[in-house]
Amino acid sequence: MLTLSDLNEHVRRVVALNFPQPVWIAAEIAQLGESRGHFYLTLVQKEENSRDIRAQAEAALWAGEFRNLYKKLGQTLHQVLREGLSVKMQVRPEFHERYGFKLHIVDIDPAYTLGQLDLQRRQTIEMLRREGLFDLNRELTLPPVLQRIALISSETAAGRQDFLRQLEDNRFGYAFEVTSFQAAVQGASAGPEISQALKIIGSNFDRFDCAVIVRGGGSRMDLSAFDEPELCSAAAKTPVPVLAGIGHDVDETVLDLVAHHSLKTPTAVAEFIVQHNMLFETGIIELTESVRQLTSAKIREEQLLLEQVLSAARWGARQLSRNAMARLDLSESRIPVLAGYFLKKQLLALDQADHYCQTLHPDNILRRGFSITTSNGMIVTDPARLGPGDQLETRVKSGIIRSRVE
Repeated sequence: MLTLSDLNEHVRRVVALNFPQPVWIAAEIAQLGESRGHFYLTLVQKEENSRDIRAQAEAALWAGEFRNLYKKLGQTLHQVLREGLSVKMQVRPEFHERYGFKLHIVDIDPAYTLGQLDLQRRQTIEMLRREGLFDLNRELTLPPVLQRIALISSETAAGRQDFLRQLEDNRFGYAFEVTSFQAAVQGASAGPEISQALKIIGSNFDRFDCAVIVRGGGSRMDLSAFDEPELCSAAAKTPVPVLAGIGHDVDETVLDLVAHHSLKTPTAVAEFIVQHNMLFETGIIELTESVRQLTSAKIREEQLLLEQVLSAARWGARQLSRNAMARLDLSESRIPVLAGYFLKKQLLALDQADHYCQTLHPDNILRRGFSITTSNGMIVTDPARLGPGDQLETRVKSGIIRSRVE
């Protein structure tokens, strides 16, 4: 029968015999801790297209090896040693009778991690296109004024302060209502925290004109959280325009692609918002000036028309007065002529009436041999009205004949 010590010593020898040289492995860093310059890692391998763990091992990067790698890789080493990243590392498998199996890290290949990040990025883009989310946020209409801003960032991020300072110091004096949502902007917790903040903003979308995600810059690996499917899907589904300013000059994350607008820095996002509002104000000023010009032109047009009407009225009144005066003058000149003509006509009529009266005068009738018989002063025109004994007077030219009816 073997003792535990014998068994562990045998396992140590087997491991040492089969792995005389370090080997390269690929794994994901599930946990990472540091103590006195030493780094302790839990490495895992997950099932394909699943979160289930297929293999797991403990690893260590001793302080001496860390210093050697830091001289070789610089800050890239810190960027690779991060929970949630897939890494390619050269390890020396060792088994200790007391402390068990452990992988001692002697080298790291950061190019592998970058390749895995690019692969994850492409897979995220394909997923978003397949689910119809890639262009969803960019299809939203940007409000004409961006004033109620939901800001997602870390309280300690320099980019957050740059963004707020740029808004506050804008040269136009615009006021903004900024509601802050605390979230990590790098590391394993960045994706879930930013996604949760976006969901809260989406459920209160009527309170905000836009959502802004900012951080203060970083390397390609620092920005890996912004390639995560959950975060990018949440940004695409947010019912308000998402503006991203995560502080990079060259690299482009998936969040940059799905956001409504993506700018290089937080300061650039703030300046974009200010300029957007300035364009709206300029449009209002131009519209006001256009209305003023149109109103002035209309007033001038109506004044000109009124002056034309007044001028026409004055000219017409003078013309009517001149016409009336001409008619009066004509009438005045014609009155004597017409009066003389009227008098002559009346005199002629009087002469004709006088001649007619003279012609019909009884004396003239009697001269022509006629006589006039009267009875009791009445001219006799009907013999039947006379009776026996009536006295008659018959007047002739030279005298009167008296007679009696028998």
